[in-house]
This record gives sequence, C-alpha cells and structure tokens, in this order.
Amino acid sequence: MERYRKQRDADTRRRGDTVKALGVTGRRVTLSTVRTFDSRAMPKQSGFTLIELVMTITIMTILTLGVMPLVKVSVKRQREQQLRDALRQMRIAIDEFHRDTMGMICTGGLAPPSGQVPNILIDPRSKVAISDCTIFGVDNPDRYPPDLETLVSGVNVTPRGVGRANRDVNATEVGNPELSTKKKVYLRALPVDPMTGKAEWDLRSCYDASDAGSWGGENVFDVRSKSKETALNGETYSDW
Repeated sequence: MERYRKQRDADTRRRGDTVKALGVTGRRVTLSTVRTFDSRAMPKQSGFTLIELVMTITIMTILTLGVMPLVKVSVKRQREQQLRDALRQMRIAIDEFHRDTMGMICTGGLAPPSGQVPNILIDPRSKVAISDCTIFGVDNPDRYPPDLETLVSGVNVTPRGVGRANRDVNATEVGNPELSTKKKVYLRALPVDPMTGKAEWDLRSCYDASDAGSWGGENVFDVRSKSKETALNGETYSDW
C-alpha cells in the first residue's frame, strides 16, 4: 500500500497536479486533486491589433509620399545626364569632321596652282583629310557635315602628308596611286534623345541665328533637343 501511494504521488507531480488529502478512513485515503497550469506551457498568441495595422499603414504612406518626389528627381537627373552625353558626343563628332576638311583641295576657282600648298593651319589632332568633295554643296563652303547621317555612314579619307613634297593628296586626283582612301566613321550610331525617346534632333547650320526656329539646311553646325520641357536648373532642354 505504501509503495502504491508513493508511485501515485510521483505520477501526480509529473502531471502537475497538486494532491490534497481530505481524510483518512482505515486504510482508504480520500484524495482531491487540483489541476495547476504552467503559463509557460500554454501556446502564445501572436498578431496585430487593428490600431497597430492602421498605424503601420499610415507610417508607410507618409514614407512613400516623401520618397516618391526624390525618386522622380533622381530619374530626371539621370535623363538630363544622358542628354548632355548625347549632345557632347555629336558635337565632338561635328568638330572632328570639320578638322578633317582642313587642307582639302577640290576643283573649281578655289583650287591652288599645281605643286603649291595653301597656307592653312592644320589642327595636329587631325590625322586624315576627307577626300570626297562631292558631299559638300556650293552653299556649304565652310565644309561642316551636310547632315548627321554622314557622320554615321562615314566618308572617304586619306592620311595627311602622303602626297608629293609632304602635301595632302588632291581630292580630285582620282587616278593618283597615292590616293589610297579609307572610310572614317565619326558616329557609331545616332543617339536617342532621352527626353523625347526618338533619334530626332533640332539642327542648326553655321548660317542660322541662335534663336532660329528652323534649320537652314546648308550644313550641321550644332544639334539640340526637340524637348521644350524645363530642366532642373530652370533652363529649357532645347536651349542646351
């Protein structure tokens, strides 16, 4: 009997029950058990209350409204940098093309006598001379590129100083064996205007006024964006 009581008490303590003796009658013991609960063993409940959800949504909305303008300004600044790079690329190509026209000898009243070299200052950065006079019309004596497509398609050139007496080869000497021409490309491709999304640009010739509303068509002296939007610095993109 004693052994049975000890075993039962041990089982009760393992279950978490508290044993309380109410009375003893002979050898029979009347017991009452009180169930005790361990709060650590109870499953924990998790989640958000309605107030917490409302506060979270409100904070996220405020943060989003504050970040969106900064994102728009950042995107616009990137597009403006792309526009500057495209304009710089085309203007450098135009200037390089014009340098390579210095010292060209074409037929007509401007051609010097045979063996004489015109007194023209050649830019040392120019290593070749354009050898095709047919791309220049009579209304383009300054010999800027006639259009942007010419910069992409390329023109025939000859190395400088390969002619007799170290002069440039006469571009009209078609039968001259010294006239070994190669095609030089000044632009890999026509850039896309990031403001309009098109590879279309406003052109200016060297005879157009700075505020001219249209292109005269004589040559391409400068390029500008067609966009009339206002930049971050307050200027209009078409004035860049």
